[in-house]
Amino acid sequence: MAKGFYISKAVGIAGIVLAAAAVATIIALSVVYAEEKSKNVVSPTEGGVETRPTTVEPKPTTGEPTSLPPSNEPWNKYRLPDTLIPEYYNMTLWPHLNVNQDGMYIFKGSSSVVFQCLKETDLILIHAKKLNFTEFDGHQANLTGVDGSKPPTIKSTWLQEETQYLVILLNDNLAPGKYQLDTDFQGELADDLGGFYRSEYYEDGVKKVVATTQMQATDARKAFPCFDEPAMKAVFHITLIHERGTVALSNATENITMGDLSLSRTTFEPTKTMSTYLLAFIVCDYLSIEAQAENVSIRIWARKKAIEEGQGEYALNVTGPILKFFEDYYNSSYPLSKSDQIALPDFNAGAMENWGLITYRETALLYDSAVSSNSNKERIVTVIAHELAHMWFGNLVTLRWWNDLWLNEGFASYVEYLGADFAEPEWNIKDLIVLSDMHRVFAVDALASSHPLSSKEDEINRPAQISEVFDTISYSKGASVLRMLSEFLSEPIFTSGLSTYLNHFAYNNTVYTQLWDHLQSAVVRHGLALPHTVHDIMNRWVLQMGFPVVTIDTSTGTVSQKHFLLDPDSVVDRPSDFNRIVAGGQLSAFDFFRCTILISELRFDTITHGLPLNKKLDQSTGFSELRDHCLSSLQVIPVINRAQLVEDAFNLARAKIIDTTLALRTTKYLSKEREYMPWQTAINNLDYFFLMFDRTEVYGPMQTYLRNQVWPLFEYFREITADWTVVPKGHTDQYNQVNAIRIACITGVKECLDLTTGWYKQWMNNSNSNPIHPNLRSTVYCSAIAEGGVEEWDFGWKMFESASIAAEAEKIRTALTCTKQPWLLNRFLEYTLDPNKIRKQDATSTIINIASNVVGQSLAWDFVRARWDHLFNQYGGGSFSFSNLINGVTKRFSTEFELKQVKDTIVMLYFC
Repeated sequence: MAKGFYISKAVGIAGIVLAAAAVATIIALSVVYAEEKSKNVVSPTEGGVETRPTTVEPKPTTGEPTSLPPSNEPWNKYRLPDTLIPEYYNMTLWPHLNVNQDGMYIFKGSSSVVFQCLKETDLILIHAKKLNFTEFDGHQANLTGVDGSKPPTIKSTWLQEETQYLVILLNDNLAPGKYQLDTDFQGELADDLGGFYRSEYYEDGVKKVVATTQMQATDARKAFPCFDEPAMKAVFHITLIHERGTVALSNATENITMGDLSLSRTTFEPTKTMSTYLLAFIVCDYLSIEAQAENVSIRIWARKKAIEEGQGEYALNVTGPILKFFEDYYNSSYPLSKSDQIALPDFNAGAMENWGLITYRETALLYDSAVSSNSNKERIVTVIAHELAHMWFGNLVTLRWWNDLWLNEGFASYVEYLGADFAEPEWNIKDLIVLSDMHRVFAVDALASSHPLSSKEDEINRPAQISEVFDTISYSKGASVLRMLSEFLSEPIFTSGLSTYLNHFAYNNTVYTQLWDHLQSAVVRHGLALPHTVHDIMNRWVLQMGFPVVTIDTSTGTVSQKHFLLDPDSVVDRPSDFNRIVAGGQLSAFDFFRCTILISELRFDTITHGLPLNKKLDQSTGFSELRDHCLSSLQVIPVINRAQLVEDAFNLARAKIIDTTLALRTTKYLSKEREYMPWQTAINNLDYFFLMFDRTEVYGPMQTYLRNQVWPLFEYFREITADWTVVPKGHTDQYNQVNAIRIACITGVKECLDLTTGWYKQWMNNSNSNPIHPNLRSTVYCSAIAEGGVEEWDFGWKMFESASIAAEAEKIRTALTCTKQPWLLNRFLEYTLDPNKIRKQDATSTIINIASNVVGQSLAWDFVRARWDHLFNQYGGGSFSFSNLINGVTKRFSTEFELKQVKDTIVMLYFC
């Protein structure tokens, strides 16, 4: 580093350890809190009555939910028994898009499910949550026989709130055969982003309401009573009743719409055999654009103005090619006749792969070249590719239970890059998986609190536990491991096994090892000689957490390794059944290079050309020699490897394997670097140091050093863009232009600050003409608002409120968190509690962004503690957004005092 800048590795490690401890502890708290809350909370839609204990044989009820103490009764277990399996559902749903006399939005429904009884039983358990049932002869359901079967009469029915069942106890056993269960019910069309819910927006000053769904993972039961487990596949016959002038959509093609002057009734073709979590039904006042890709009808749905302004055109243009790519990749035709994709104003996830009706946030589907950046465009094409990949892998063939979610989401997270690369071949997007997934997950998987990709099935039972599986390990480590396996076997062998797997298990369920069976068969068919089976190779990556640090003595070929931990003194409480990832001892050249593919993206055969490696690579001297050789002549070293050298150096330093100063020295060459991936890797790692030290005396020298490093890059882009008037040609060059401006401005480069504040001032002087290129808006808005005061903030807020395009609104909302005025940040925090100001889908990310601001960190931490109950009720239960919130508000913690604050908060929340 530059003169006057030195950080001991002890200081750096202390920050990492304390921050990791804080996050792990408080997330664990949220899980316990969820379990306690679930035992006591009653929804208004459940009648508003208190929970009450019952005996082993509960009395008949009139719909009030029941909470039982732990027992071995089937209704107190979270998994369905193996006695019944559904065949098909007939259901009709009627969402009311206006409030009723009680000021509530509701939906009404009726459902008939035909099921097979496989084993004699006197009990029917079917999932139901927050539904009020109409009684049939004093009971909440009606049971009849099918094909001559005669069921016993119903003894009693009740709602088991904790395990989310409608329980039907019979007077005698059901004999094996076919039966039908009928229910009529009503639920709230709430704005909670789960189950059957409502989304709202304004168009020409008129409030519009959309009735839409998000079933994954366990919220289909909020829409209708169902056997709500992935393996309980069935055919669904769906009818929607809706107001005239609105459109009804579902998974299958619309069959017929009939109605009178006020209401329409739309029925749909029967679905394919599918899981409940993939269902979708929507009623809206939308328009669509359409294209035909061979025999598949492709439609993009959105708000009328969005469609009229052409915001759906890009998604429509890339969907057909991506579908064609996956048909070739899987060697399997698209299973459905249509592909509807719809942009929703309120949506908690980025998108959801509902079979035939994919739902998206507006920012993940709609593109407007006048306001959308190249990163917005990349997000759209990768998210579309991710969801379309699921149409086969996840929907056609579905994992049996949520403990194997990693294979479903990890696979889609890998092949999304392949599909996007096919649609945009000039972007070279496939390499970006290294930044977006591999590097991202390394930081998580190197903690003692990490977990294996696959868990035992009986470890994941409760809805909160299921939600927790949707994490970085499942998505990003899953993607990285599957990419590794594809490269290891070669793509022809990998896709050959994949094709037979999808064909063999179509419309059925699997466990992840069955994919290994088909890949092993493909290995044999292609005559590839492996030292171990696919099962043996992959078990070491799937069944144990973490990854190894490998030491190679190149003079002898000896390889040694150990579990890589950012805190080497931490205790891993999940012991591994495996001693190592790869075999130790002497390695042949073939095994050595295969090993480098397995261990990391770094290809030593390329990097070390001309350099005799006669030292162990995990020692400071060996790594330093390698670094100096590699970075002295950039043209010899591939871009991806330069990025990996920087990443590995910082990871090794955090683990006390090399000195922190050695890692920091890898950034000295950045003044010569012009490529995006090495710069972004360095920024990601240096951002951590900024988080740890931006409140200390070290911050000034850090800024000075990085300002000197970024100045040549800033000047480079000023020159090639003719003073910022021309857009760089390359996709990643456009990203690195943003990096140059962002880092130059935050390190105080006057020319940069003059540039960004000048552009923003021009916009303030004429709000109808924004002079800032869409690629640069996020960075420019943030820089100008940080340098300005209330006038700049209020103008930004005004533009946010009037923004009609979600991508632009998101840029402004994020930039508003950059202000250095504490009172403005506090006001913004309060806005997150009001969905009329900040949509619920954006509330947690707004709080996180405020916490990322050094001025706002303590404000956000105090706000979360003060509003814990509200935030947890809205976003808790293991959801992605809540875990991200906890991580976001504590990621700057690095002192014993801050760790004590976390512990004190745990005590206060748990015992008060």
